[in-house]
Amino acid sequence: MKKHLLTAVLYTGWTALLLGIVYPVAVTGAARMLFSAQANGQLITKDGAVIGSRLIGQPFSDAKYFHGRPSAAGAGYDASASSGSNFAPTSKALVNRVGTSVAAEQGRGDVPVDLVAASGSGLDPEISPAAAIYQVSRVASSRGLAPEKVLDLVRQHIQQRQFGLLGEPRVNVLELNLALDAMAKP
Repeated sequence: MKKHLLTAVLYTGWTALLLGIVYPVAVTGAARMLFSAQANGQLITKDGAVIGSRLIGQPFSDAKYFHGRPSAAGAGYDASASSGSNFAPTSKALVNRVGTSVAAEQGRGDVPVDLVAASGSGLDPEISPAAAIYQVSRVASSRGLAPEKVLDLVRQHIQQRQFGLLGEPRVNVLELNLALDAMAKP
């Protein structure tokens, strides 16, 4: 019995060491060497300072910026509190929140659903091309730019399906807003 117990303890210790420490350190090290940007969160820097990540949405509320999806994660886009709202489709709270979001768009036609509905994680950094195009007139007007110029910028930032078949076309809101800030006024 003592021999079996000792063998079980040794196997558990070696397995924990191998799979709990050695393997994760090796995989993390290989990822950092081969895919440095991805392993470190695809951080975006400006003037030497980290201003965001391509993988996590940012809160934009100013009219001169494109807005992302609403976030139910903590106080908004809080990665430590990533979650959806868990409201059922018949929830009065969900209907009220979506109604408020639609009303905030000031009746400018049919609002794309991704501008009023939060993603499952609450951290989605991207919107559909339709949602970006919907916001062009507001952003152009707020910045005093020609709508065609802003529309061209949106079209340049549309990312197609991965490998031509995975996912949907999308626009990264942070990257689009940074390009918008970099665009010179006419």
